[in-house]
Amino acid sequence: MTITQLHYVLAVAEHKNFTKAAQKVFVTQPTLSMQIQKLEEELDVQIFDRTKKPIQLTETGQKIVQQARNIVNESDRIQDIVDQQKGYVGGIFKLGVIPTVMPTLLPMFISDFIKKYPKVKLKIEELNTDEIIERLKEGHLDAAIAATPLELPGVKENVLYYEPFVGYIPDSHRLFHENKIEVNDLSIDDMLLLEDGHCFKDGIINLCKSSRDYDDDHFQLESGSFETLIKLANEGLGMTLLPYLHTRDVKEEEKKNLKMFKEPVPAREVSLIYNRSELKMQIIEALRKTIAGVVKGAITFHNVNIISPLNKSKKESHSD
Repeated sequence: MTITQLHYVLAVAEHKNFTKAAQKVFVTQPTLSMQIQKLEEELDVQIFDRTKKPIQLTETGQKIVQQARNIVNESDRIQDIVDQQKGYVGGIFKLGVIPTVMPTLLPMFISDFIKKYPKVKLKIEELNTDEIIERLKEGHLDAAIAATPLELPGVKENVLYYEPFVGYIPDSHRLFHENKIEVNDLSIDDMLLLEDGHCFKDGIINLCKSSRDYDDDHFQLESGSFETLIKLANEGLGMTLLPYLHTRDVKEEEKKNLKMFKEPVPAREVSLIYNRSELKMQIIEALRKTIAGVVKGAITFHNVNIISPLNKSKKESHSD
């Protein structure tokens, strides 16, 4: 049994196709098939049911893949150990970022990071929270930037910043003439929300749940982007909430529609998350320092109330 064979097994398990798996690991399809067959003969079990389309894992194969993933991940970390001992900050680093953070945070830190750490090859993917959790679990990500707390077993959450919610309220709305708004002013009935799958939407629903009775069927308009929500609000179809960093991109003539909350300001916690067993800590720490450096000047709020992205209401106060 070799690490290479286990890599091949994991590729087929992921792609459910020998040809695609061979392309992923940069070998010919016959070579990959022969190595997997050798492994099956050595173990005297069938890992894959080739009679099904797409190819499926057998019951024993599922257990083998689970263990193979652990073995491959641990073997990959040998190089990480060497790099740490040498103080080397470099190599490929796979980072997932949630969609409501990607467009605002990435431009703020990516240039600085590349200049400071030119030997790090960042591979960044925009993924929703569920996808991030799955990929972290499978070892396809080294770390991610997501709204927390997520309370995942074996996952470390390193807080980067606390980002307030800001109301976007057009002049036709009942709250437009308020200098500052309160959580109790919010109604889910006229709230424009992001589509399902965005944790920012779950945070808003949790915020509204905390202030009054909430019925899942009340809200009506959803969109995939904050830009569309702003346009819908401008058409008089309701109000929306934006993450604070996104308000920096609002058009000058629309800034009059931005309303801050009274303290304690509802906010989301944004963290760098990674498996507790992760060994690329020198890169994780480099990312944390770079992001903290640029965000510190952009977000200087105190006395915030953290709204959980989980599908339940969980709040905690934070002052810094």
